[in-house]
Amino acid sequence: MSTLFINIKELIQVRNEPVSFVSGKEMKELPSIKNAFLLIKDGLIFDFGLMSDCPKTKVDKTIDASGKMILPSWCDSHTHIVYAGNREGEFVDRINGLSYEEIAKKGGGILNSAKKLQNLSEEELYQQSKIRLEEVITLGTGAVEIKSGYGLTLDAELKMLRVIKRLKENYPIEIKATFLGAHAIPSKYKNNKQGYLDLLVNQIMPKIAAEKLAEFVDIFCETGYFTAEDTDYILKEGKKYGLTPKIHVNQFTSIGGVQVGVSHNALSVDHLEIMTEEDITSLKNTQTMPVALPSCSYFLSIPYTPARKMIDAGLPLALATDYNPGSTPSGNMNFVVATACIKMNMTPKEVINAATINGAYAMNLDKTTGSITKGKTANLILTKPIKSIASIPYNFGSNKIETVFLRGEAVNFN
Repeated sequence: MSTLFINIKELIQVRNEPVSFVSGKEMKELPSIKNAFLLIKDGLIFDFGLMSDCPKTKVDKTIDASGKMILPSWCDSHTHIVYAGNREGEFVDRINGLSYEEIAKKGGGILNSAKKLQNLSEEELYQQSKIRLEEVITLGTGAVEIKSGYGLTLDAELKMLRVIKRLKENYPIEIKATFLGAHAIPSKYKNNKQGYLDLLVNQIMPKIAAEKLAEFVDIFCETGYFTAEDTDYILKEGKKYGLTPKIHVNQFTSIGGVQVGVSHNALSVDHLEIMTEEDITSLKNTQTMPVALPSCSYFLSIPYTPARKMIDAGLPLALATDYNPGSTPSGNMNFVVATACIKMNMTPKEVINAATINGAYAMNLDKTTGSITKGKTANLILTKPIKSIASIPYNFGSNKIETVFLRGEAVNFN
């Protein structure tokens, strides 16, 4: 199957020479071609360039993109899409003045979601999750990481990871699975945290490895949850089972987790709403991608990741949704890039880089997606007619996407 896009107003994120990620001042550079063509063959990017150089080749389909732009689909490297039910009651509690921590102490938060998920069948969990996945695809996401962590028992964590595996098998979107058993301490282990960590390491990780259910391991390194020492233990043990480290870190406090992540060559450190000078310095000249989750800050009314400070210090930055029932019940990457511009002082070019090539890197997908590069998967966004790429964050309440393409095929779930 071949598709030729012609008269593209602007082809965005063109990388003739593949890059893993962009950092610092490089994030302000977003290479593009105006009045372009793009040729897709067998689900891959085959050729692109100026319309004046458009090949006279026979194709199965030609799409006139006059007035429209094409960019790589969003790469959302941090989600919890597989969950049960919702936490609308806690949403009302927050409006009435309770903090995230107060809600957790009275049995809400992650433990609330875990209880619901434990009582739900695997089939029902899949049916709920696939609706969310289809929604984020239509909003432009072409690669997504999905975490476990709302199970908190052996059976429930494996149930989540099997659902993620099934989604991966049934949808053309790129999906990466993360084991986040260390998301919270179950009530049963309230006074025996090490016992729970040992359960994750000695009983659940071997089964994950045997069934090849996850590629990454994650932990919520935060005051009241897991310490830097706990994080070191989980990441070290996870690597023994071939699980690449990631961390939830610095959401509310800075307790040394960033440094632990760097010491383990973590692929990403995510949240980072609270960043000290030491944290920023620790990330310089590393291969660890900082990931900001602005919709979480928006929903919880907590500080935003200091993106400007971090980028100006020479760091890279990725953007992701944190789609989950408690702190970010939205998987809309368009809102994420808009919020990063509006609340984090990132430029439109910076947010596109953060939400495409840098997001791809944070999932080990930079070699196959995240840019317009020959040989990469044709996961694309075709916009409606827009004036400039800034239209996407500027019109934060409007959908500027006309069609999403995954593996070169237009997506339609109707």
